[in-house]
Amino acid sequence: MSYQVAVSGGDKAQRYAEILPQLQALIASEQDQIASLANVSAALNACFDWLWVGFYLVKGPQLVLGPFQGPLACTRIDFGKGVCGAAWQQGCTLLVQDVDAFPGHIACSSLARSEVVVPVFDSQGVVKAVLDIDSSRLGEYDEIDRAALEQLATWLTPLFD
Repeated sequence: MSYQVAVSGGDKAQRYAEILPQLQALIASEQDQIASLANVSAALNACFDWLWVGFYLVKGPQLVLGPFQGPLACTRIDFGKGVCGAAWQQGCTLLVQDVDAFPGHIACSSLARSEVVVPVFDSQGVVKAVLDIDSSRLGEYDEIDRAALEQLATWLTPLFD
């Protein structure tokens, strides 16, 4: 079976309004965690002009690289380290307008300028993964991104139970 997501363009809010229902249907139609995370990464990458979109999965004391779209990435991130590790530790979304100003930022790509990281929880409220998105532009992410990506993360919860 073949899937395709489409957005008609418009501003960021409009693109999210169009893509989120498509992602919800895509996630609901597939129970395999890796397949779903891979397709979510690909769909977001296709609809937005971002540098890197992907997931890191909690494996013991580290986040381990999961499905992604973009250039090569760091494969392991320790708890509390960098933006991804901090979002895991704090259990909340982090919007970083300038990664160079974030203490302890891990530079997987020298092209990354801003970043948003959203924790993905299981049904018990335990962080099981993070959705990491990087941009080559400063100040790329805002509350529109936070709201949309946190909604998306809630739809991923059943994949981690």
